Amino acid sequence: MSLLYAFYGDDFTGSTDVLEQLAEGGVPAVLFLRPPDDALRARFADARAIGIAGDSRSRPPGWMEAHLPAIYAALADGAVVHYKTCSTFDSSPHTGSIGRALEIGLRQFDGPAAIVVGAPHLRRYVAFGNLFAAAGATVHRIDRHPTMAHHPVTPMREADLIRHLAAQTDLRIGLVPIDRIQAGGAATAYAAACTGTDAVLFDGIAPGDLAATGRIMLAEGVRFAVGSSGVTRALVMAWQANGSVDDAPATAATTAVDRLLVVSGSCSPVTARQYERSLIDGFAGSRADVPALLAGSTAEEERLTEAALSALAEGGRAVIHTAEGPLGPDAAAAGDRLGMALGRIARDVVRRTGLRRILFVGGDTSSHGVAQLGADALSWAAPIERGAPLVRAHAADPAIDGIELVLKGGQIGADDFFETVRRGGIPAV
Repeated sequence: MSLLYAFYGDDFTGSTDVLEQLAEGGVPAVLFLRPPDDALRARFADARAIGIAGDSRSRPPGWMEAHLPAIYAALADGAVVHYKTCSTFDSSPHTGSIGRALEIGLRQFDGPAAIVVGAPHLRRYVAFGNLFAAAGATVHRIDRHPTMAHHPVTPMREADLIRHLAAQTDLRIGLVPIDRIQAGGAATAYAAACTGTDAVLFDGIAPGDLAATGRIMLAEGVRFAVGSSGVTRALVMAWQANGSVDDAPATAATTAVDRLLVVSGSCSPVTARQYERSLIDGFAGSRADVPALLAGSTAEEERLTEAALSALAEGGRAVIHTAEGPLGPDAAAAGDRLGMALGRIARDVVRRTGLRRILFVGGDTSSHGVAQLGADALSWAAPIERGAPLVRAHAADPAIDGIELVLKGGQIGADDFFETVRRGGIPAV
Protein backbone atom coordinates (compact mmCIF):
# COMPACT_ATOMS: atom_id res chain seq x y z
CA MET A 1 0.00 0.00 0.00
CA SER A 2 1.52 3.35 -1.06
CA LEU A 3 2.09 6.18 1.38
CA LEU A 4 -0.28 9.09 1.01
CA TYR A 5 1.85 11.35 3.12
CA ALA A 6 5.05 11.60 5.14
CA PHE A 7 6.13 14.30 7.57
CA TYR A 8 8.94 15.49 9.78
CA GLY A 9 7.89 17.32 12.94
CA ASP A 10 10.21 20.05 14.17
CA ASP A 11 9.21 19.13 17.71
CA PHE A 12 7.51 16.12 19.29
CA THR A 13 4.45 18.04 20.47
CA GLY A 14 3.52 19.17 16.99
CA SER A 15 4.22 15.72 15.65
CA THR A 16 1.52 14.13 17.78
CA ASP A 17 -0.86 16.88 16.63
CA VAL A 18 -0.42 15.47 13.11
CA LEU A 19 -1.15 11.94 14.38
CA GLU A 20 -4.43 13.28 15.74
CA GLN A 21 -5.41 14.82 12.41
CA LEU A 22 -4.64 11.59 10.58
CA ALA A 23 -6.55 9.46 13.08
CA GLU A 24 -9.60 11.70 12.76
CA GLY A 25 -9.35 11.33 8.99
CA GLY A 26 -9.19 7.56 9.09
CA VAL A 27 -5.58 7.42 7.88
CA PRO A 28 -3.52 4.68 9.62
CA ALA A 29 -0.27 6.33 10.72
CA VAL A 30 2.83 5.91 12.84
CA LEU A 31 5.30 8.43 14.20
CA PHE A 32 8.90 7.24 14.39
CA LEU A 33 11.28 8.74 16.92
CA ARG A 34 14.27 8.15 14.64
CA PRO A 35 14.67 7.62 10.91
CA PRO A 36 13.32 4.09 10.52
CA ASP A 37 15.22 1.18 9.02
CA ASP A 38 13.44 -1.49 6.99
CA ALA A 39 12.80 -3.67 10.04
CA LEU A 40 11.13 -0.85 11.95
CA ARG A 41 9.05 0.16 8.92
CA ALA A 42 7.94 -3.47 8.55
CA ARG A 43 6.46 -3.44 12.07
CA PHE A 44 3.94 -0.84 10.84
CA ALA A 45 3.29 -2.17 7.34
CA ASP A 46 -0.37 -1.06 7.38
CA ALA A 47 0.47 2.62 7.83
CA ARG A 48 -0.58 4.91 4.98
CA ALA A 49 1.21 7.86 6.54
CA ILE A 50 4.47 8.01 8.47
CA GLY A 51 6.25 10.70 10.40
CA ILE A 52 9.58 11.31 12.08
CA ALA A 53 9.50 13.36 15.26
CA GLY A 54 12.44 15.68 15.62
CA ASP A 55 13.77 18.73 17.43
CA SER A 56 14.88 21.05 14.63
CA ARG A 57 12.77 23.81 16.16
CA SER A 58 15.61 24.30 18.65
CA ARG A 59 18.49 23.67 16.22
CA PRO A 60 20.72 26.05 14.21
CA PRO A 61 20.82 26.09 10.39
CA GLY A 62 24.09 24.14 10.38
CA TRP A 63 22.38 21.25 12.14
CA MET A 64 19.60 21.34 9.54
CA GLU A 65 22.10 21.22 6.68
CA ALA A 66 23.75 18.20 8.25
CA HIS A 67 20.61 16.23 9.13
CA LEU A 68 17.53 17.25 7.15
CA PRO A 69 18.64 15.86 3.75
CA ALA A 70 18.79 12.31 5.12
CA ILE A 71 15.53 12.78 7.00
CA TYR A 72 13.77 14.03 3.88
CA ALA A 73 15.21 11.08 1.94
CA ALA A 74 13.75 8.68 4.50
CA LEU A 75 10.32 10.21 3.85
CA ALA A 76 10.59 10.39 0.06
CA ASP A 77 8.09 7.60 -0.65
CA GLY A 78 5.27 9.79 0.65
CA ALA A 79 3.20 11.35 -2.14
CA VAL A 80 3.42 14.60 -0.16
CA VAL A 81 6.34 15.34 2.16
CA HIS A 82 5.60 17.85 4.93
CA TYR A 83 8.04 19.78 7.12
CA LYS A 84 5.74 20.26 10.09
CA THR A 85 6.11 23.49 12.10
CA CYS A 86 4.28 24.87 15.08
CA SER A 87 1.11 26.76 14.16
CA THR A 88 2.65 29.85 15.77
CA PHE A 89 5.44 29.61 13.14
CA ASP A 90 7.98 30.92 15.64
CA SER A 91 11.51 30.63 14.29
CA SER A 92 14.52 32.80 13.60
CA PRO A 93 17.48 32.94 11.23
CA HIS A 94 19.59 31.32 13.96
CA THR A 95 17.22 28.89 15.69
CA GLY A 96 14.65 26.61 14.09
CA SER A 97 14.94 28.41 10.74
CA ILE A 98 11.87 27.45 8.73
CA GLY A 99 13.38 29.26 5.78
CA ARG A 100 16.42 26.98 5.82
CA ALA A 101 14.23 23.87 6.14
CA LEU A 102 12.27 25.10 3.11
CA GLU A 103 15.46 25.61 1.09
CA ILE A 104 16.74 22.13 1.89
CA GLY A 105 13.41 20.57 0.99
CA LEU A 106 13.30 22.32 -2.36
CA ARG A 107 16.74 20.93 -3.22
CA GLN A 108 15.26 17.43 -2.92
CA PHE A 109 11.66 17.82 -4.05
CA ASP A 110 10.17 19.62 -7.02
CA GLY A 111 8.58 23.00 -6.31
CA PRO A 112 6.84 25.20 -5.82
CA ALA A 113 6.32 24.23 -2.21
CA ALA A 114 3.05 24.90 -0.40
CA ILE A 115 3.10 26.85 2.87
CA VAL A 116 0.02 26.34 5.04
CA VAL A 117 0.10 27.78 8.56
CA GLY A 118 -3.53 28.52 9.37
CA ALA A 119 -5.07 25.87 11.60
CA PRO A 120 -8.61 26.91 12.55
CA HIS A 121 -8.99 23.76 14.67
CA LEU A 122 -6.23 25.23 16.90
CA ARG A 123 -7.52 28.81 16.61
CA ARG A 124 -4.61 29.87 14.41
CA TYR A 125 -5.56 32.00 11.40
CA VAL A 126 -3.78 33.48 8.39
CA ALA A 127 -5.35 36.38 6.47
CA PHE A 128 -3.58 38.35 3.74
CA GLY A 129 -0.37 36.67 4.76
CA ASN A 130 -0.59 37.70 8.44
CA LEU A 131 -0.74 35.20 11.29
CA PHE A 132 -3.17 35.48 14.20
CA ALA A 133 -3.39 33.20 17.24
CA ALA A 134 -5.76 32.91 20.17
CA ALA A 135 -4.81 33.40 23.78
CA GLY A 136 -7.80 32.56 25.90
CA ALA A 137 -10.91 34.19 24.46
CA THR A 138 -8.95 36.78 22.46
CA VAL A 139 -7.30 36.41 19.05
CA HIS A 140 -4.08 38.41 18.67
CA ARG A 141 -1.85 39.21 15.76
CA ILE A 142 1.14 36.95 16.41
CA ASP A 143 3.55 39.86 17.01
CA ARG A 144 1.18 41.13 19.71
CA HIS A 145 0.42 37.73 21.22
CA PRO A 146 1.00 37.83 25.01
CA THR A 147 3.22 34.74 24.90
CA MET A 148 4.60 34.31 21.39
CA ALA A 149 5.72 37.91 21.03
CA HIS A 150 7.94 37.28 24.07
CA HIS A 151 9.01 33.67 23.48
CA PRO A 152 12.36 33.15 25.27
CA VAL A 153 14.04 31.60 22.22
CA THR A 154 12.13 32.63 19.08
CA PRO A 155 9.95 35.66 19.81
CA MET A 156 7.58 36.52 16.96
CA ARG A 157 8.21 40.15 16.04
CA GLU A 158 6.63 40.01 12.56
CA ALA A 159 3.09 38.84 11.71
CA ASP A 160 3.52 39.02 7.92
CA LEU A 161 4.76 35.49 7.24
CA ILE A 162 6.39 36.33 3.92
CA ARG A 163 8.38 39.11 5.60
CA HIS A 164 9.11 36.77 8.52
CA LEU A 165 10.56 34.18 6.14
CA ALA A 166 12.48 36.83 4.20
CA ALA A 167 14.76 37.17 7.23
CA GLN A 168 15.58 33.46 6.92
CA THR A 169 15.74 32.77 3.17
CA ASP A 170 16.05 34.47 -0.21
CA LEU A 171 13.43 32.16 -1.73
CA ARG A 172 10.59 33.92 -3.54
CA ILE A 173 7.19 33.34 -1.95
CA GLY A 174 3.78 34.06 -3.46
CA LEU A 175 0.39 34.31 -1.74
CA VAL A 176 -3.10 32.91 -2.29
CA PRO A 177 -5.16 35.46 -0.30
CA ILE A 178 -8.24 34.75 1.72
CA ASP A 179 -10.61 36.86 -0.37
CA ARG A 180 -9.75 34.87 -3.50
CA ILE A 181 -10.11 31.57 -1.66
CA GLN A 182 -13.52 32.44 -0.23
CA ALA A 183 -14.74 33.78 -3.58
CA GLY A 184 -13.98 30.44 -5.26
CA GLY A 185 -10.92 31.73 -7.08
CA ALA A 186 -8.21 29.81 -5.24
CA ALA A 187 -7.05 27.81 -8.27
CA THR A 188 -6.64 30.91 -10.43
CA ALA A 189 -4.89 32.76 -7.63
CA TYR A 190 -2.57 29.81 -7.09
CA ALA A 191 -1.61 29.71 -10.77
CA ALA A 192 -0.76 33.41 -10.65
CA ALA A 193 1.15 33.06 -7.37
CA CYS A 194 3.32 30.28 -8.83
CA THR A 195 4.79 32.56 -11.50
CA GLY A 196 8.42 33.23 -10.65
CA THR A 197 8.18 31.88 -7.12
CA ASP A 198 9.66 28.99 -5.16
CA ALA A 199 6.81 28.57 -2.68
CA VAL A 200 3.22 29.69 -2.24
CA LEU A 201 1.61 30.67 1.07
CA PHE A 202 -2.09 29.88 1.43
CA ASP A 203 -4.29 31.96 3.71
CA GLY A 204 -6.80 30.12 5.88
CA ILE A 205 -9.25 31.11 8.59
CA ALA A 206 -11.96 28.42 8.29
CA PRO A 207 -12.17 24.69 7.47
CA GLY A 208 -13.51 25.47 4.00
CA ASP A 209 -10.36 27.45 3.22
CA LEU A 210 -8.23 24.42 4.09
CA ALA A 211 -10.47 22.19 1.99
CA ALA A 212 -9.83 24.43 -1.04
CA THR A 213 -6.11 24.39 -0.31
CA GLY A 214 -6.06 20.60 -0.11
CA ARG A 215 -7.84 20.24 -3.45
CA ILE A 216 -5.26 22.47 -5.12
CA MET A 217 -2.34 20.62 -3.54
CA LEU A 218 -3.57 17.29 -4.90
CA ALA A 219 -4.65 18.63 -8.29
CA GLU A 220 -1.32 20.37 -8.84
CA GLY A 221 0.76 17.49 -7.52
CA VAL A 222 2.43 19.51 -4.76
CA ARG A 223 5.35 17.40 -3.58
CA PHE A 224 6.67 19.40 -0.62
CA ALA A 225 4.83 21.43 2.00
CA VAL A 226 5.83 23.47 5.04
CA GLY A 227 3.56 24.52 7.86
CA SER A 228 1.29 23.53 10.70
CA SER A 229 -1.14 20.63 11.02
CA GLY A 230 -3.30 22.78 8.74
CA VAL A 231 -1.37 21.03 5.95
CA THR A 232 -2.55 17.68 7.29
CA ARG A 233 -6.14 18.81 7.78
CA ALA A 234 -6.25 20.23 4.23
CA LEU A 235 -4.96 16.97 2.75
CA VAL A 236 -7.27 14.78 4.84
CA MET A 237 -10.32 16.66 3.54
CA ALA A 238 -9.03 16.37 -0.03
CA TRP A 239 -8.37 12.62 0.32
CA GLN A 240 -11.84 12.09 1.74
CA ALA A 241 -13.38 14.08 -1.11
CA ASN A 242 -11.59 12.13 -3.87
CA GLY A 243 -12.03 8.71 -2.27
CA SER A 244 -8.37 8.11 -1.43
CA VAL A 245 -9.40 7.51 2.17
CA ASP A 246 -12.42 5.40 2.94
CA ASP A 247 -11.56 4.25 6.45
CA ALA A 248 -13.73 5.41 9.31
CA PRO A 249 -12.14 7.81 11.81
CA ALA A 250 -10.18 6.03 14.52
CA THR A 251 -12.01 5.65 17.80
CA ALA A 252 -10.82 4.56 21.21
CA ALA A 253 -12.17 4.26 24.71
CA THR A 254 -10.08 6.13 27.27
CA THR A 255 -9.56 5.25 30.90
CA ALA A 256 -8.41 7.11 33.97
CA VAL A 257 -5.17 6.17 35.71
CA ASP A 258 -4.36 6.22 39.39
CA ARG A 259 -0.97 7.83 38.86
CA LEU A 260 0.28 10.59 36.57
CA LEU A 261 3.66 12.27 36.28
CA VAL A 262 3.74 15.74 34.72
CA VAL A 263 7.11 16.99 33.44
CA SER A 264 7.10 20.64 32.42
CA GLY A 265 9.70 22.95 30.94
CA SER A 266 7.10 25.45 29.72
CA CYS A 267 7.20 29.10 30.75
CA SER A 268 3.79 29.88 29.24
CA PRO A 269 1.25 31.73 31.40
CA VAL A 270 -1.30 29.09 30.30
CA THR A 271 0.89 26.39 31.83
CA ALA A 272 1.39 28.53 34.94
CA ARG A 273 -2.40 28.61 35.46
CA GLN A 274 -2.57 24.87 34.89
CA TYR A 275 0.12 24.27 37.48
CA GLU A 276 -1.70 26.42 40.03
CA ARG A 277 -4.92 24.51 39.39
CA SER A 278 -3.14 21.16 39.63
CA LEU A 279 -2.23 21.90 43.24
CA ILE A 280 -5.94 22.26 43.98
CA ASP A 281 -6.57 18.99 42.15
CA GLY A 282 -4.19 17.09 44.40
CA PHE A 283 -0.89 17.25 42.50
CA ALA A 284 2.33 17.74 44.45
CA GLY A 285 4.77 20.06 42.72
CA SER A 286 8.56 20.19 42.80
CA ARG A 287 10.34 23.08 41.11
CA ALA A 288 13.70 22.28 39.57
CA ASP A 289 16.87 24.15 40.37
CA VAL A 290 17.46 25.09 36.73
CA PRO A 291 21.08 26.29 37.07
CA ALA A 292 21.93 23.00 38.79
CA LEU A 293 20.31 20.95 36.04
CA LEU A 294 22.10 22.97 33.37
CA ALA A 295 25.37 22.37 35.20
CA GLY A 296 24.73 18.62 34.95
CA SER A 297 24.01 18.06 38.64
CA THR A 298 23.12 14.41 39.20
CA ALA A 299 22.21 15.33 42.76
CA GLU A 300 19.47 17.66 41.49
CA GLU A 301 18.15 15.00 39.14
CA GLU A 302 18.09 12.52 42.03
CA ARG A 303 16.31 15.04 44.27
CA LEU A 304 13.58 15.60 41.68
CA THR A 305 13.27 11.87 41.03
CA GLU A 306 12.80 11.18 44.73
CA ALA A 307 10.25 14.00 44.99
CA ALA A 308 8.25 12.50 42.13
CA LEU A 309 8.43 9.01 43.63
CA SER A 310 7.21 10.31 46.97
CA ALA A 311 4.35 12.28 45.43
CA LEU A 312 3.23 9.34 43.31
CA ALA A 313 3.33 7.01 46.30
CA GLU A 314 1.33 9.38 48.49
CA GLY A 315 -1.26 10.85 46.15
CA GLY A 316 -0.63 9.48 42.67
CA ARG A 317 -0.08 12.95 41.18
CA ALA A 318 3.35 14.54 40.68
CA VAL A 319 4.61 17.62 38.81
CA ILE A 320 8.26 18.37 38.08
CA HIS A 321 8.57 21.85 36.56
CA THR A 322 11.17 24.47 35.72
CA ALA A 323 9.12 27.68 35.71
CA GLU A 324 5.86 29.18 36.91
CA GLY A 325 5.13 31.57 34.06
CA PRO A 326 7.19 33.77 31.71
CA LEU A 327 10.90 34.13 32.29
CA GLY A 328 12.74 37.41 32.34
CA PRO A 329 14.33 38.83 29.17
CA ASP A 330 17.79 37.73 30.31
CA ALA A 331 16.86 34.05 30.74
CA ALA A 332 19.19 31.67 28.94
CA ALA A 333 17.86 29.57 26.06
CA ALA A 334 18.57 26.02 27.20
CA GLY A 335 15.48 24.01 26.37
CA ASP A 336 17.47 21.11 24.95
CA ARG A 337 19.54 20.50 28.08
CA LEU A 338 16.57 21.02 30.38
CA GLY A 339 14.42 18.71 28.30
CA MET A 340 17.06 15.99 28.36
CA ALA A 341 17.44 16.24 32.13
CA LEU A 342 13.69 16.10 32.65
CA GLY A 343 13.48 13.13 30.31
CA ARG A 344 16.08 11.23 32.31
CA ILE A 345 14.09 11.89 35.46
CA ALA A 346 10.88 10.63 33.81
CA ARG A 347 12.64 7.49 32.52
CA ASP A 348 13.99 6.71 35.99
CA VAL A 349 10.57 7.18 37.58
CA VAL A 350 8.92 4.88 35.03
CA ARG A 351 11.46 2.13 35.55
CA ARG A 352 11.20 2.33 39.34
CA THR A 353 7.41 2.51 39.57
CA GLY A 354 5.90 0.88 36.49
CA LEU A 355 4.12 4.17 35.77
CA ARG A 356 1.98 3.98 32.61
CA ARG A 357 1.11 7.60 31.77
CA ILE A 358 3.21 10.78 31.55
CA LEU A 359 2.33 14.32 30.48
CA PHE A 360 5.21 16.28 28.92
CA VAL A 361 4.58 20.04 28.78
CA GLY A 362 6.45 22.40 26.45
CA GLY A 363 7.80 21.90 22.94
CA ASP A 364 11.47 21.56 23.84
CA THR A 365 10.64 19.47 26.91
CA SER A 366 8.62 17.09 24.79
CA SER A 367 11.20 16.78 22.03
CA HIS A 368 14.29 16.28 24.14
CA GLY A 369 12.56 14.65 27.09
CA VAL A 370 10.65 11.94 25.24
CA ALA A 371 13.82 11.07 23.33
CA GLN A 372 15.36 9.97 26.65
CA LEU A 373 12.72 7.27 27.10
CA GLY A 374 14.20 5.16 24.33
CA ALA A 375 10.97 4.47 22.41
CA ASP A 376 11.06 3.62 18.71
CA ALA A 377 7.68 4.98 17.66
CA LEU A 378 4.38 6.47 18.79
CA SER A 379 0.85 5.77 17.62
CA TRP A 380 -2.41 7.60 18.30
CA ALA A 381 -4.34 6.16 21.24
CA ALA A 382 -7.24 8.48 22.11
CA PRO A 383 -8.35 12.11 22.08
CA ILE A 384 -7.67 14.29 25.10
CA GLU A 385 -7.51 17.91 23.94
CA ARG A 386 -7.33 19.38 20.44
CA GLY A 387 -3.64 19.37 19.51
CA ALA A 388 -2.59 17.14 22.43
CA PRO A 389 -3.86 13.57 22.01
CA LEU A 390 -3.00 10.52 24.06
CA VAL A 391 -0.36 8.49 22.22
CA ARG A 392 1.17 5.07 22.87
CA ALA A 393 4.90 4.29 22.87
CA HIS A 394 6.37 1.31 21.05
CA ALA A 395 9.73 0.21 22.44
CA ALA A 396 11.99 -2.79 22.92
CA ASP A 397 12.25 -1.92 26.64
CA PRO A 398 9.24 -3.57 28.39
CA ALA A 399 9.14 -0.73 30.91
CA ILE A 400 8.55 1.78 28.11
CA ASP A 401 6.57 -0.30 25.60
CA GLY A 402 2.90 0.59 25.76
CA ILE A 403 3.32 3.59 28.04
CA GLU A 404 0.83 6.40 27.34
CA LEU A 405 2.05 9.92 26.71
CA VAL A 406 0.49 13.32 26.18
CA LEU A 407 2.77 15.98 24.68
CA LYS A 408 1.35 19.46 25.26
CA GLY A 409 2.50 22.77 23.86
CA GLY A 410 2.59 25.61 26.35
CA GLN A 411 -0.50 27.35 24.93
CA ILE A 412 -2.83 24.33 24.90
CA GLY A 413 -5.49 23.29 27.37
CA ALA A 414 -7.88 24.54 30.03
CA ASP A 415 -6.77 25.28 33.57
CA ASP A 416 -7.60 21.73 34.75
CA PHE A 417 -5.64 20.08 31.92
CA PHE A 418 -3.30 18.06 34.15
CA GLU A 419 -6.21 16.35 35.88
CA THR A 420 -8.00 15.94 32.55
CA VAL A 421 -5.01 13.93 31.31
CA ARG A 422 -5.04 11.75 34.44
CA ARG A 423 -8.72 11.04 33.86
CA GLY A 424 -8.06 10.26 30.19
CA GLY A 425 -10.37 13.04 29.11
CA ILE A 426 -13.26 11.55 31.04
CA PRO A 427 -15.36 14.33 32.62
CA ALA A 428 -15.21 14.61 36.38
CA VAL A 429 -18.22 13.22 38.22
